[in-house]
Amino acid sequence: MTSLAARIVTGEVRAVARAATAIENRRPEALELLAELFERTGRAAVIGVTGAPGAGKSTLVDQLARLLRAEGRTVGIVAVDPTSPFSGGAILGDRIRMQSHWGDAGVYIRSMATRGALGGLAAATTDIALLLDAAGRDTVLIETVGVGQDEVDVARLADATVVALAPGMGDDVQSLKAGIMEIADVFAINKADRAGANELERDLRGLLSLGGVQPEIVRTVATEGQGTGELLAAVRRFLESGARERRREELWAARLREMLREQLMERLPAAEIEAAAREVAARRRDPYSIVREWLERI
Repeated sequence: MTSLAARIVTGEVRAVARAATAIENRRPEALELLAELFERTGRAAVIGVTGAPGAGKSTLVDQLARLLRAEGRTVGIVAVDPTSPFSGGAILGDRIRMQSHWGDAGVYIRSMATRGALGGLAAATTDIALLLDAAGRDTVLIETVGVGQDEVDVARLADATVVALAPGMGDDVQSLKAGIMEIADVFAINKADRAGANELERDLRGLLSLGGVQPEIVRTVATEGQGTGELLAAVRRFLESGARERRREELWAARLREMLREQLMERLPAAEIEAAAREVAARRRDPYSIVREWLERI
């Protein structure tokens, strides 16, 4: 085991931060490090928290981390934020959120910029979660950026996905359409002390009655810590149901396809793709032959 990997396994924060930066920047040595660490992973529970902007995801994550620390469990938090158009970094970041955990060595917080990735997640989020798993974190909490109905990628890497909703955010039923409702393992109706919480839960149960599996619905007021214990209990019931083991094979099938796609794209210069696009647009070449040639060459 290399020196850096050995330091990560012991949970050394500086080593973890150094590796996380290499992973985010997609450096070649990061892939080698992850391959070396992989046998040390698979023990952490990875919980995704997603939902529309304004639903209180950050506060929910903060409260879940607080509960887990009270039990003596170590926590890794991956907070995926929008990308700054100027610096390319995370706009919000851990400088603002979850400040109560700054002095706690049992909580490691990493802010990541989406860097143009769709679905509310940065491309390297899965690898950061694996890194924190290898570093001995018992639970990894992933908070997505909040992009509405497209925010479904978290379900491809989390053992359990919490979808946070809040009353009074416009057309509540409309916000549940498409993939975001289908990925929920547990629903959290946050800010449940607001008017409209009863109607939101009623509408949600009505929609869920049309499907098969019925995720639990938990009401929370995260700013007051109300209901967050019940939310954590609901997540654990889902994890203990056996769904976690069944899902992991599906998750890795999707991740392997994604990794293959990433590697293929890295081997093709952007200029070559653009030149081929011009040829296809002008009808001088067909796209099928071009792709076949690329695959044969690679």
